[in-house]
Amino acid sequence: MSTGFSLFVILGTLGTLVVITALLLLNRKVTNPGQTTGHEFDGIEEYDNPLPAWWFWGFLLSIAFALGYLIYYPGLGNFKGLSGWTSAGQLAQQQAEAEERYGPVFAQYREIPVHELATIPAAMRMGQRLFANNCAQCHGSAGTGAPGFPNLTDNEWQWGNSAEQIAQTLNNGRQAVMPAWSGVVNAIGIRNLTEYVMQLSGREAVSDQAQAGQQEYNRLCAACHGADGSGQPMLGAPDLTNNIWLYGGSREQITDVLRHGRNGQMPGFAGRLDENRLHILNAYVQSLSTQ
Repeated sequence: MSTGFSLFVILGTLGTLVVITALLLLNRKVTNPGQTTGHEFDGIEEYDNPLPAWWFWGFLLSIAFALGYLIYYPGLGNFKGLSGWTSAGQLAQQQAEAEERYGPVFAQYREIPVHELATIPAAMRMGQRLFANNCAQCHGSAGTGAPGFPNLTDNEWQWGNSAEQIAQTLNNGRQAVMPAWSGVVNAIGIRNLTEYVMQLSGREAVSDQAQAGQQEYNRLCAACHGADGSGQPMLGAPDLTNNIWLYGGSREQITDVLRHGRNGQMPGFAGRLDENRLHILNAYVQSLSTQ
């Protein structure tokens, strides 16, 4: 935080405590003890009496505690506090303690092959927690995906489903490289391509437009998706001949993909999870498609 804003926080916090303390002390004594103030509501009169002693000293103790807390912990702007405590430091300490306690539990599964690990209930419970913390935000808690985020419970694997291929995905992530064709193909060409792609998946298409679109497909799309549209996992190019569409398979949605391309990104977790956890997560992800 900036120096100016830090001073604002410090002055505001300490000023509030000073004002509260002054109010307590100034109202410690009253001018007419035992007399009413003249205020009455619903037959109840207010007496001009001071706070009870226990209440008054309780307030002062709470103010003293607040001052001590603000001096010991970093509660006054950029002042770091006498303790040197930081939330980042506490997190690192707790993570180190958790790693010392649970690290060996994860490590015991490291040498078990992925396909065998997927059959061990205890390991899969651990994998489920790892998935919930790191993957469910995009793929859903059950792994069924959402528009733009692959469904992990079916048999369609855009980048391949071997243990090695999933490990590559988890470690390094994936970057979509579907180019936008709106600057290369005119509106008629996009329309024809759309019809041909729909025809590839067995959907009803306008035949003459699809026939014209095949020429554009062979020129622009076959290099990645294959001449028959069955895709190439090595390139992350999806199969266009089935009914599994990551961004939707309607005529309008296909047209949008052709016009604007796709640049979705799957983040890599090599810097966030160690090899033992990634190994268990690999097995869990594979198990989702066989449940």
